[in-house]
Amino acid sequence: MKVEIFTDGSSLGNPGPGGYGVILRSGRHYKEISAGYKLTTNNRMELLAVIVGLEALKKPGTEVCVYSDSTYVVKAVEEGWLNSWKAKGFKNKKNVDLWKRYLESAQKHKVRFVWVKGHAGHPQNEKCDQLAVKAASGPEEDLLEDSGFIEPRLLLHPEHPGEGPGKTND
Repeated sequence: MKVEIFTDGSSLGNPGPGGYGVILRSGRHYKEISAGYKLTTNNRMELLAVIVGLEALKKPGTEVCVYSDSTYVVKAVEEGWLNSWKAKGFKNKKNVDLWKRYLESAQKHKVRFVWVKGHAGHPQNEKCDQLAVKAASGPEEDLLEDSGFIEPRLLLHPEHPGEGPGKTND
């Protein structure tokens, strides 16, 4: 079985409210997934979109092509950065919780990535962007907590979780 996964992440401020949008497509099967978070970063949402797409697959060994406009995600996987980070224990790397979760979900399938230019008219990328922005723009009471983003900051700055190293570049 072959599945296409289209993904996008959004952050309204970096950090700020964020969301992801995912489209899964295989033959006549089609599914959209999205969720919003109170405080996160764009890179976390880009990566989480890929993870959620992979975790939605039911059959191990599925051939998957992930389409993403995130050079951070695509290059980390396709150019071997992730393997290097893992070999070095993710020392001084951000989003380690999500990268470990990605590795867990990706090992079950045959995954490859294709980078697509964002905001360039690619229909599925545009739809994923709409899903992500809508999710991030939802009512605050509906937004989820990104504990992997919040908890490290609470250790550094318990009174101001939005502050700390990497504040704008996660």
